[in-house]
Amino acid sequence: MAPFARRRTRVVLGITVLLVVLAPLALWLRSSSLVRVETVTVKGIEGPQAEQIRRALVAEGMDMTTFNVRENALLGAVSQYPVVRSLRTETDFPHGLRIVINAYEPVAALRTSGGNATAVAGDGTLLRGATTRDLPIVGVRSTPGGSRLARGETLGAVRLLGAAPRALRARIDRVYRGPRGLAATVAGGPKLYFGGAAQLKAKWGAAAAVLAHRTSRGASYVDLRVPERPVAGGLQPRPAYTEPQL
Repeated sequence: MAPFARRRTRVVLGITVLLVVLAPLALWLRSSSLVRVETVTVKGIEGPQAEQIRRALVAEGMDMTTFNVRENALLGAVSQYPVVRSLRTETDFPHGLRIVINAYEPVAALRTSGGNATAVAGDGTLLRGATTRDLPIVGVRSTPGGSRLARGETLGAVRLLGAAPRALRARIDRVYRGPRGLAATVAGGPKLYFGGAAQLKAKWGAAAAVLAHRTSRGASYVDLRVPERPVAGGLQPRPAYTEPQL
């Protein structure tokens, strides 16, 4: 056998022996107490369910090691909380685990005539158990079943709110469908007529611009159906100017 061939054979054998020795060691280390999680930090969640979610994730995380973090198991531990959209993990060797939650943001409260309310995200995901305080109201005949809204007028109203700038959405009392299509009422302000569900971002941008302009004060409605040409209507006529008497 040529010297080069013998050398290559020895290298291959050496690597094989090394893998045979290290593989069991790596498997042992993945579950070893030397790298067992002892500290779990949870970020990215607020609201009435936050404490329960943190407790569930901490309990699940403490059963892992920093060499073997199972994100599917962590998600399974909080599967009963639909506000958790996804999560990611970071390890701090040897004993630290940081969990960052990507949570759904409630944009509306689906309210029945009986007063029952369910929070919902902008894509129609029902966030049962999440707070509905200070959320715009979308009226429904009955509390929806399942985990998401089906297609229909209710989903259209929710998507309208999901497209709204957060600061402006906080000023909305209610969204409904009327003779002019989708409409919203502003707290202490005018009604906003959106018409159809197209160009929602542009329509909200037009609404923000009109509401910020002093000439729209006193308007009873803002027609945004053509966002390039929004119209503020229902303005009270200004009192006629009369020259002062000498």
